[in-house]
Amino acid sequence: MSKARQLADLGNVYDDGALSNRNLIINGAMKVAQRGTSVTGVTSSGYRTCDRFVVSMLTLGTWTISQSTDAPEGFANSLKLDCTTADASPAAGDYLFIDQRIEGQNLQMLKKGTSNALPLTLSFWVKSSKTGDFQVNLNDTDNTRIISSVVTINATSTWEQKTITFDGDTTGTLGNDNDTSLRVEMWFDAGSNWTSGATATAWESLVSADRAAGTTLALGNSTSNELYLTGVQLEVGDTATPFEHRSYGDELARCQRYYSYGDYRGTTVTYDQVVSPPNIYHPVELRASPSLSFGSVSTSSSDGISGLSSSVTGTHYSNSKGFAAYITSTSTGYGWIAYSWTADAEL
Repeated sequence: MSKARQLADLGNVYDDGALSNRNLIINGAMKVAQRGTSVTGVTSSGYRTCDRFVVSMLTLGTWTISQSTDAPEGFANSLKLDCTTADASPAAGDYLFIDQRIEGQNLQMLKKGTSNALPLTLSFWVKSSKTGDFQVNLNDTDNTRIISSVVTINATSTWEQKTITFDGDTTGTLGNDNDTSLRVEMWFDAGSNWTSGATATAWESLVSADRAAGTTLALGNSTSNELYLTGVQLEVGDTATPFEHRSYGDELARCQRYYSYGDYRGTTVTYDQVVSPPNIYHPVELRASPSLSFGSVSTSSSDGISGLSSSVTGTHYSNSKGFAAYITSTSTGYGWIAYSWTADAEL
């Protein structure tokens, strides 16, 4: 790229109002995987391995989802989908896609729904064991609108960078709140309910049959199939700039707004004693009051004191900042008590 072009691109970015914090995608380099680095036997939707990316699926094969170290130059990780049970003939309602959901309050600079609505540019790296087309959508969930583009994987087992620019939408403002307003979707396989329409090359009212109309990749048709994704960046404007690499700590904190975990250890108790709830504070304030789950941690010893089995019997309070849990020891003796927790405030 010439120096003149680089300066022109920088000028475009400046005009669009973002020299830093350009990337609207969280964890686009797939650095953070708080839930673990691999999960097998996946047959349904959920957040798997790499934070903030939902693997959405309905009865379309069985998959291993992992945080991979296979990545293009300049990246260390990718999100990998590996088909372990094939479905070569998906039923009409079946689907397989990845999406990230973005809060409306983080999108107000788009001026969506006004005559000055700004374009968005999506760039990413993809690698697959097979060639073919898949459809990428911006899905405005506040106004049930969509715009799409078809991406072609040209070569097998080769990292390819893709860039798409989507026009601004002069119809439908986005809510200024902490709920989902925009979903960035990548459809890799689907049944006829999702493929029988036409790719929405301009903003339109959402039609289910259009959401994967350009997808021919059929990623689920063989157990030889796999796909890797990284370097996902969504930015304001009509120019794809170099990927915005954020520190691991910065990316982790952004992810912890939606999901975090930890453990509590150290209250000394006797058998069957109900412990006054300690205050636990989340690493960062969560998007909303979370769903809490509790488990156990090792109770072998703590500063020389034997551990007790324990259980959480309820919460005294819970909000986006923290919680307090009621705890009861469940084994004989005297010692310390412990529990683990996860807090889920995902979109």
